[in-house]
Amino acid sequence: MSASKFVYVTYIKTTPEKLWEALTNPDFTRRYWAGTRLESTFKAGADWRLMIPDGRVGDTGNVLEVDRPRRLVLSWRNEFKPEIREEGFARCTFELEPMGEVVKLTIVHESDLAESRLIGAVSMGWPMILSSLKTMLETGQAFPGSGEWPKNM
Repeated sequence: MSASKFVYVTYIKTTPEKLWEALTNPDFTRRYWAGTRLESTFKAGADWRLMIPDGRVGDTGNVLEVDRPRRLVLSWRNEFKPEIREEGFARCTFELEPMGEVVKLTIVHESDLAESRLIGAVSMGWPMILSSLKTMLETGQAFPGSGEWPKNM
């Protein structure tokens, strides 16, 4: 049985410090990530949670590794879809690599399960979220509608 993995790479005209802030500041995440807040101290061993605008907890986990502003590793479990929650924890790694005037952002989301529903779900979510993040950092505006949680979730 092989594991499930999703990898996404984008290049953003910003600094590693500004990108780190955008990834970890709940007021900033709300602006490009469908109104959600990513809450944590982002210290190794700390808990984290993604809060949905209606008050539900979307995802949770622990901060496994921090090398600010280069690398952040989180354990990750979905909390609002029972069939995905039962899979347990996956792992999400954010790597920020400065390259002149841009930062290469690589996200690797992986599970030990061969056909992880979580990896299937994040593979549809991350491209939109990260495109909105890139647009916001480069233009000051997120994608239209990116501040709204989908009605069918």
